[in-house]
Amino acid sequence: MPTYTFIDNENGTHFEDMMSIAEKEEYLQSNPHISQTILHAPALADPTRLGRTKPEAGFRDLLKDIKKNNRKSKINTW
Repeated sequence: MPTYTFIDNENGTHFEDMMSIAEKEEYLQSNPHISQTILHAPALADPTRLGRTKPEAGFRDLLKDIKKNNRKSKINTW
């Protein structure tokens, strides 16, 4: 079952609860002062694979050696 994050709109407190989707919808209907919220975005990808950070220097050196030995290689060596 998924864990949901809620906020109590009357006093501003955040809390988490584990329940099914059907239970969540029923819970929100019976408690109009509570709403679902997202405290932080989930990590969906690796920043290195997205190109936002460079790999370590040792790994980049290995990539350069591979690229040098293979003329048709399209490896990104940063």
